[in-house]
Amino acid sequence: MTADPPARRRPRAVPDAASGDAGFDDLLQVLGEQLGEATQNTDPRTRRKLKNVTFEYEPDHAAVHDMAGDAGYSLASNWFTQLLAQLAVANSITKSQLCVFLYVAGGQQRGTGVAQYTQQEITDGLNKMADQKGGKRITRSTVNRAIKALVGYKWIEQLGNGMIQLNVRLWFHGNSNAQHAVLEQLATQHDRDPDAFPHDIGPHALQEELDLDFVAQEHPDYEAGRRTG
Repeated sequence: MTADPPARRRPRAVPDAASGDAGFDDLLQVLGEQLGEATQNTDPRTRRKLKNVTFEYEPDHAAVHDMAGDAGYSLASNWFTQLLAQLAVANSITKSQLCVFLYVAGGQQRGTGVAQYTQQEITDGLNKMADQKGGKRITRSTVNRAIKALVGYKWIEQLGNGMIQLNVRLWFHGNSNAQHAVLEQLATQHDRDPDAFPHDIGPHALQEELDLDFVAQEHPDYEAGRRTG
């Protein structure tokens, strides 16, 4: 008579680490232990009822951004961020245009690309630090000219009643789904014109030549083009 073959061990399911379920093994083990403690006594007269189950989680620091201030953060095009610096160095945009755009972009409402500012509110907001430190202030007329220039660059669009639409291809406060929804709305409003807002981003021509700080050096033996020694 032959012996029965040994029982085959049942394969144990291994969670896929990429599926996001791997962390539940510990949770299920804790739950099983607590339930086991409550039911291991088979005497119904002394069996205890499970009152609650407690889980403790370690903080996931990688999932939270640590940003300065309480205004949140936005996503900006890396290309556009470098373009801003290049335009400023080349004097192709004015300081007031740069300041007005950054102030408005930082105040946009999440998921819309829209900032709610009148020109006076932009002026007062930009002058906040200047008023505290007694520095140079910007005027409302300068803000008005800057906004007109930014509209021409297709960085912003005025909607009326103090509402300003940011070019969400350059700077956006929100996730990708919200951005695509705004882009679709803008495309519909502009008859899907590839040259209309928010495309064809300017400025296209330099207003002033790039200043490379080259200074002509005079030879010590010459003065006004005449040899002195």
